[in-house]
Amino acid sequence: MSTLRLPYSTLSPDAYRGLVNASIALSKSTLGHSLIDLINLRVSQINGCAFCLQMHAADLRKSGVSDAKLDQLAGWHVSSLFSDSERAALAWAESLTHVATDHAPDALFEALKDHFDATEISDLTISVALINAFNRLAIGMRQ
Repeated sequence: MSTLRLPYSTLSPDAYRGLVNASIALSKSTLGHSLIDLINLRVSQINGCAFCLQMHAADLRKSGVSDAKLDQLAGWHVSSLFSDSERAALAWAESLTHVATDHAPDALFEALKDHFDATEISDLTISVALINAFNRLAIGMRQ
């Protein structure tokens, strides 16, 4: 395990507080904590952020998500444990995380509309952007 490169939360407190405040605001979303944490965990798997993997897996377990579902998250495409709305959200999250190659296709965006209203799609998109930011901080600063 590496040593923290810089204490970014204390060196840039206003900027870091902005990220935390965004997270707090999203916790009030009608998407629900479990879906947001599921997205956070999947994006953190893709990005390889050990700190965030541990945190979001623990949060999901505390909220009652089964170990089987967590074990199958990386293979959600072929798992029967995920609902259609979770699949749409996970596909969108993966596409935004791989935006340089996937380009957030219209088909994935349109699929969200079958399960989420406009505010929820906005919240979901901000959630994906936010966890990617937190992953990059944790990985870059060796948290």
